[in-house]
Amino acid sequence: MFLFPVFRVTPLELLEAVTVGLIFSIFLIKTSNFEVRDDQIYLRRSKAFAFILIGLLIIRIAAKLMLSSSIDLGELSGMFFLLAFAMIIPWRISMLLKYRKLKNECSDVNFKHI
Repeated sequence: MFLFPVFRVTPLELLEAVTVGLIFSIFLIKTSNFEVRDDQIYLRRSKAFAFILIGLLIIRIAAKLMLSSSIDLGELSGMFFLLAFAMIIPWRISMLLKYRKLKNECSDVNFKHI
């Protein structure tokens, strides 16, 4: 995507997109937790998770509408790609660390199937 000049972002735009993505990821990290059921580890459903995802989507759409008048469409697309990437990566890393921590705690208790 960023090989084409129309999608390239400035260093400041890159910093802004990544910063906002990292801030958004905090909400996802806080609402993602695991639980042990039947000797297996599962992601616990959070009622707030769906509302947070919808809220983040609404914020992104509103920001896109406001910024589209001052930033070219290609650059804006690049910024929102980076924002989503910077939001998903920390969230997934956090989930992996939480999973591994719970798995290690469970192996200390000698769960059979984990």
